[in-house]
Amino acid sequence: MMKILVAQQNYIIGDLEHNTTKILQAIQVAKITSAQLVIFPELALSGYPPNDLLYRSSFWEQLNEQVNKIRCSCDTVSILLGLPTKYIQDGNKMYNSVHFISNQTIKHTIHKTLLPSYDVFEEKRYFSAAPIEQNPIIIVDGIKIAVTICEDIWHAIDSKTNYTDNPLVAIERHHPDLIVNCSASPFDYKQAIKRQSVVEKNIAYMNIPFVYCNTVGVQTDIIFDGGSFVYDPSKKSYNYLPFFEESLSCFDMVHHKQLSVPNQVAISLLDTTWTIKDSLENNNSCDIALIAQALIFGVKEYFTKTPFRKAVIGLSGGIDSAIVLALAQRALGAESVQAILLPSAFSSDHSVTDAVQLCKNLGVSYTIIPINHLYDDYITALKPVFKDTAFSIAEENMQSRIRGTLLMSYANKFNYLLLNTSNKSELATGYGTLYGDMAGALSPLGDCYKTQVYELANYLNSQQSNIPLHIIQKAPSAELKPNQKDSDSLPDYDILDKILYAFINTHATPCDLEKSFDSILVKRVWHLLQVSEYKRKQFCPILRISARAFGFGWRMPIVGKWQN
Repeated sequence: MMKILVAQQNYIIGDLEHNTTKILQAIQVAKITSAQLVIFPELALSGYPPNDLLYRSSFWEQLNEQVNKIRCSCDTVSILLGLPTKYIQDGNKMYNSVHFISNQTIKHTIHKTLLPSYDVFEEKRYFSAAPIEQNPIIIVDGIKIAVTICEDIWHAIDSKTNYTDNPLVAIERHHPDLIVNCSASPFDYKQAIKRQSVVEKNIAYMNIPFVYCNTVGVQTDIIFDGGSFVYDPSKKSYNYLPFFEESLSCFDMVHHKQLSVPNQVAISLLDTTWTIKDSLENNNSCDIALIAQALIFGVKEYFTKTPFRKAVIGLSGGIDSAIVLALAQRALGAESVQAILLPSAFSSDHSVTDAVQLCKNLGVSYTIIPINHLYDDYITALKPVFKDTAFSIAEENMQSRIRGTLLMSYANKFNYLLLNTSNKSELATGYGTLYGDMAGALSPLGDCYKTQVYELANYLNSQQSNIPLHIIQKAPSAELKPNQKDSDSLPDYDILDKILYAFINTHATPCDLEKSFDSILVKRVWHLLQVSEYKRKQFCPILRISARAFGFGWRMPIVGKWQN
């Protein structure tokens, strides 16, 4: 019997000493529990993705120092350690690799074969692909283990990959007893289901156990949800580690091709406890519940991994800023969140009272700073230039930019970070003001369509009723002119979001949607999406919760013409 420890850990990109400390803690747990093998995620030592840090010679010097430190700790325990490798004798080629370390020696190194270059991935920029013929097999305690790295199991699952090689076909020839996948797989709210499908499609015909070790944590905009698991083909069952939490968990390889997985394992080290949660249902399989978890986790992690500890939010009395405030309060605690209300002459009384009630419900401190006089001063200063021209979007946006200036000034003065409150529907159509309500250091809702924002409101209230119903029920408005409604400028969100989803998430063009929606409306939305690209390029990082978010995974030209 062999005991294997799965180390689902949270790393910091480029902080090699911090990551080494995490790795050594897991090795110590393995020694305490008499585990023979520890499995770490993809690029555990460097953090994923290391990007252009790979071009720095100091990075490689530090990495080699930490590898030696880890290697020396592997006296009675073997490990599979994800890390980048570089070979001077091979023209300084770099690989996304896994070291098999045993008896304080690097016994074997497996390199990643399939390198993703779609969506948020850009591995071909840095790494060379391993040949399909490489030997991916290690042997521990007489058990033959095939080692794969993340994308190596995703062959032919999605048309966007277009891989010609299938590493698992080559692996099958070795007749392994167990397959291990060291992964750094980003979260989206359908990803856990897709991972199950990948495993079932790729290894069912081998009829052997599968161990999937995923990283957890947030690297700026990319969320890694963990959700590592052990798959037992004889029972067709999955045993999951927690989502959005660090976890160290053991299982036993009873004999070749058979597993024994306890329903619950608790291991303590340094006053920290990790547990197995053995089903996806126990980890909120509902889409909106997963999204809420991911966003709260994302905000908390962003502040943990930056020098900032407190957030400021411009609170309008509308649903978007209300949700951001509720998420921040859950992520950081009420004492670390400051709301600022900035009413103008066009703000309704209920917007202020709704916002105040929300702050009281959440226990968040708030300040009211009316901007009427500032707005009047701006109008007066610009009157010689604007002359007698009619009130227009320029005057509307002026209010938003005044608010942006005040919020950023507060953030600068008291060392806060400003959380942005724009949603994906607004960003897609350009319904936002550059240097105004588009200001901020992080966007929690930038990958949530407006209809999802309403779902989030209902979900959060189902957990703890904090958001006043009037905020959820009233018609959305920017309140930048008298009696303004979003519907004055945009189609109904139920229709708009379906069109936007098709354009953004499925790569559809107007021609594809002519039979499903009004063609004039489709062309109008397409036009708004294209002409707003220059705004999105200047926007802050967005927490990614879908398979295609604005940001690094969205690469469309600002100038030129998009295909119709």
